Amino acid sequence: MSMSYAVKNLAQGSRELIAFRIGEQEFSVNIMSVREIRGWTQATPMPHAPSYILGVINLRGAVLPIVDMAARLGMKQAEPTARHVIIVAQVKTKIVGLLVEAVSDILTITDENIQPVPEISSDIEKQYARGILAIDKRMICMIELDALFPDKESEAA
Repeated sequence: MSMSYAVKNLAQGSRELIAFRIGEQEFSVNIMSVREIRGWTQATPMPHAPSYILGVINLRGAVLPIVDMAARLGMKQAEPTARHVIIVAQVKTKIVGLLVEAVSDILTITDENIQPVPEISSDIEKQYARGILAIDKRMICMIELDALFPDKESEAA
């Protein structure tokens, strides 16, 4: 469970996460992988793309694939509205847009805040979930983006 990649040291051993909502659930990703947060933009569908890729948008001249995070996490596919946001994030060497319902928080956590992923979780969940944060009666699943998009899939995007 060690996370040895570069994190901004606010205090010894602390890191910042961006929390976001999909349906009634909250998830978080390391803030260091987030490049920007922008409003929903209609994506142009791409033929033969995986079902969780909504399409692509033009981001200042670059083609940005948009991933429906609800569909990618095995939930009901999103029906994007003006309230949805796109988290532009770096996954390995690629930049992707993650469609979520809303960004809910910026969290500063330490390892003591992280609970292990429950044993009852599916194998798929265990691949990308790095822990559960129990904060103020909220349960927030920590996602490792690099694990959510194995090499073949990040190439597809």
